[in-house]
Amino acid sequence: MSGKYDLVIVGGGISGASLLYTTATFTDIDSIALIEKEDEIAAINSDHTNNSQTLHFGDIETNYTLEKARDVKEGAELLAGYLENHDPDREMHDKRSKMVLGVGQEEVAELERRYEGDGFGDLFPKLRSIGREEIAELEPKVVEGRDDDTELRALQTPDGYVVDYGATTQSFVELAREEAGVDVYTGTKVKDITPTLDGYTIETTEGRFDCDASVVAAGSHSLQIAKELGYGENKVLLPVAGSFFLADDLLNGKVYTLQMKKLPFAAVHGDADVHDSSITRFGPTAKLVPTLERGRISTVTDFLDVFGLNAAAFLSYANILSDRILLPYVLRNLVYDVPNVGPKQFLPHVQKVVPSVELDDIERAKGYGGVRPQIVDTETKSLDMGEAKIVGDDVIFNITPSPGASTCLKNAMRDTHTLLEFLDGDYEFDEDAFREATIEHFPRPGDAETDVDADDEDAGAPLEPSPSADD
Repeated sequence: MSGKYDLVIVGGGISGASLLYTTATFTDIDSIALIEKEDEIAAINSDHTNNSQTLHFGDIETNYTLEKARDVKEGAELLAGYLENHDPDREMHDKRSKMVLGVGQEEVAELERRYEGDGFGDLFPKLRSIGREEIAELEPKVVEGRDDDTELRALQTPDGYVVDYGATTQSFVELAREEAGVDVYTGTKVKDITPTLDGYTIETTEGRFDCDASVVAAGSHSLQIAKELGYGENKVLLPVAGSFFLADDLLNGKVYTLQMKKLPFAAVHGDADVHDSSITRFGPTAKLVPTLERGRISTVTDFLDVFGLNAAAFLSYANILSDRILLPYVLRNLVYDVPNVGPKQFLPHVQKVVPSVELDDIERAKGYGGVRPQIVDTETKSLDMGEAKIVGDDVIFNITPSPGASTCLKNAMRDTHTLLEFLDGDYEFDEDAFREATIEHFPRPGDAETDVDADDEDAGAPLEPSPSADD
């Protein structure tokens, strides 16, 4: 196998697949290849069992600033519009109520400040502040068995998209394959990438590829490849493995708890599985692991490549893990994996969402959970809250922890503009057609839309447009 392409994309998860779809369908680039090391597309973190199946808008994620929520919002609307357009039978997604729950006087006050004072109610007009009675109508189990004297409030919206990101990834690839000049290679592992006078030569287990421009969208491995090419020397990774607990038929939609503002990890939440609403998932946990892929010991050496074993990396880890909030959080999450002890320690997090749950009602989900690469800046010795993009000479490296899947199409749109610059302006991007196929299908006021809560008078309230600022 060998070939010469204008563009080669490395990585067949949702990040690489969304870029393949965008460039293949909405540009006139002559030849594009996608290379995936696994035998199937979306086999690792994009598989629906390996992530929280959440489409993050920024409305109920309480560790987001208003600025970040504004940025993420457009990305989520692009993907939601794509799903509305291409998945009318909801085989790849479902739409349900979602809320962030405040329990107790302090948390209720924080939600009210966020909604009224911080401007989240204005940014998300469908978002409502609701009390105990309305919470009980939407999620009876959240109120049942809870002390009547405990203050309770939630910020709720009908725009709760639950997504099978693996199926969505596959749909991107299927649509891209309908275009001329597109090749997809699975079971093809990259061995080396070498700069040339005209672009790059990519040596793989199945042959050589030459290209004018390349995008590496291989999750944690993106930084590994970047470092081999001399990029990203000021970054290392803090790999975090997420896991879930399962219960039977407790929630109708998604219920978040308040998140710690200093942490990039998702707060513990409960939601009904995208394909089986009788299964309720609680999580994720967040355990530090020295691997780049869950359950693959072979990626320990890959982690060491990314870590670098240098003083800057060690000092950065020490600075981050000595934080009085992060350190206890990390230690608690290590306990959740311990048989017998772990479920007992995790149970209070579940009971904060559903008070009546008992220990026998939950079980550790086998085969669920992936590794998310949290990015560490060794110059500031701190966690970067969000995605990282390294732009080199005719090459882009994308490292996409949460909310990378939610903003995959926005990221693809930005990368497409950069790629056209790499290719000397020889090609064009029809961004109007891209938006027509995606965000223009996101439900707006007056649309014939069936919301989760059909009686909600605010369900059809307008969503304000979001700017295209970088995350």
